[in-house]
Amino acid sequence: MTQHPSRCNGPRRAITILGAGHIGFAMALLLRQAGDYDILVADRDPACLARAATLGVATQQTSDAAGWLAAIQGRFAVLDALPFHCAVQVATLCVQAGVHYFDLTEDVPSTRAIRALAANARQVLMPQCGLAPGFIGIVGHDLARRFESLHSLRLRVGALPRYPQGALRYNLTWSTEGLINEYCKPCEAIVDGARSTVAALEGLERFALDGVEYESFNTSGGLGTLTETLAGRVRQLDYQSIRYPGHCAILKLLLDDLRLRERRDLLKDILEAAIPSTDQDVVVVFATASGLRGGRLVQDSYCSRIVGAEVAGHTLSAIQRTTAAGICTALDLVAQGRLPQKGFVGQEAVALGDFLANRFGAAYAGACVGEDVAA
Repeated sequence: MTQHPSRCNGPRRAITILGAGHIGFAMALLLRQAGDYDILVADRDPACLARAATLGVATQQTSDAAGWLAAIQGRFAVLDALPFHCAVQVATLCVQAGVHYFDLTEDVPSTRAIRALAANARQVLMPQCGLAPGFIGIVGHDLARRFESLHSLRLRVGALPRYPQGALRYNLTWSTEGLINEYCKPCEAIVDGARSTVAALEGLERFALDGVEYESFNTSGGLGTLTETLAGRVRQLDYQSIRYPGHCAILKLLLDDLRLRERRDLLKDILEAAIPSTDQDVVVVFATASGLRGGRLVQDSYCSRIVGAEVAGHTLSAIQRTTAAGICTALDLVAQGRLPQKGFVGQEAVALGDFLANRFGAAYAGACVGEDVAA
C-alpha cells in the first residue's frame, strides 16, 4: 500500500460541521485531533453544542436555513451531519456560497438532486461519505476493477450490538430516521445486467462469519452511485444490511402487517422508546465479487470487523468511528488535492489504498482479503 502524507499542505482549513449529535461530535473530535482544521460546529441543541465546545472548537446555535448560511459562508468545506431530509437544502446553500460539501446521506433522491446541483458547481459536492453508502462503495469498486469480466458483486454491511438482547437483537446505533428510510425505500441493484430496483426487506440470506450467524436483506441507499458506474460491466450487483437472525421478520410485521411504513413518525417513537441505544457495537463489512481473470473463474472477498475505541479520552462507538472516518477521509483527500476539486464526486473516485493509508481511514485497517479460484 502506498503511504501518503497525513497532514494537509498549506494553512489550516476553516470547516463547518452541521449537526452536533453522535456522528457530528465524532467528526469534530477526529478533526480537532488532526490539527489541520479550524472547526465550527453548528446545531440547534444547546446541550449538544456544549458537549462539542469541550473539544476546544467554536460553536454556533442554528435552527434554520439563515443560520446554516451564516455558518457556511467563507468556509473551505461543510460536513453535513443533519438528518437526510436537510441534505439538498444545505448542498444548495453551499453551491451559492462556493463551499465544498460533504454528507452522510443514504437517501437516493437526495443524492440525485445533489448531483444535479453539481453540474455547474465550482466546488466539490460529495454526498454519501459514511460507511454504507461510502466505504462499502470504495471496497466494491476496488473488487470490481480486478476482473476482466465481472459476474457478481455483493456488498453487505451491518452496525450491530456486540451483546444483542430481545427478539430484534438490535440496538439503536445511529439515526432512527435514516434507519427507517432505508427499510422503506426501493433499493437500487443490477439484475441480469440491467439496472433495476428491488424491494427493501426482501432477498433474505443467511451466512456465518467467524462462527457468528447473521442474516442480510435488501435495504435502500447502500450502493451509492455504483449501479451507474458498473452499468454494463456486471451481471449482478446488490447491497444488503446485516442483522442477527430474526430481525427481518419482525420488521416486516411492523412495517407491513401493522402498516407502520405509513406512519413513520409513530414507528420512530416506538423504536426509540423500546430499543436502547448502545456504544458497545460492532461494524461488520463483507463483500464478495466473482468473475473471470486470466481465463479462470475467480472469487475475491473483503471482510472487516470494527469495534469502538477511545480517542483523546472519549469513547467512540464502532458506528461513530467508521462513519466519521469516512467523511473526514473524503475531506482530507480533497484538501490534499488527491480528488477532483469541483463538481460531483462519487465514492468510486477514492482509491481503496488511498483511503486506508489516510490518517482517518486507518480506522478500517485490519481487513481480511481472500481469493478462491475455480477451474
